[in-house]
Amino acid sequence: MLSDKREIMLIEELKDLPPEKLGEVEDFVDFLRERDETRKFTHASALLSESAFAKVWDNESDAVYDRL
Repeated sequence: MLSDKREIMLIEELKDLPPEKLGEVEDFVDFLRERDETRKFTHASALLSESAFAKVWDNESDAVYDRL
């Protein structure tokens, strides 16, 4: 989270931008949010699939790969 001082400075910088640049900033913020959501979804999916893949991953014939 931003400190109050840093947040105020950022808002002031945004106020100084021309309108067309504000659209670019908004697009970038949207991109960052979507990227974070995608990472959360990917991580959650990986966690949910661990038990399903455990049967495939945890076997004697593949144990050699565990030591790599």
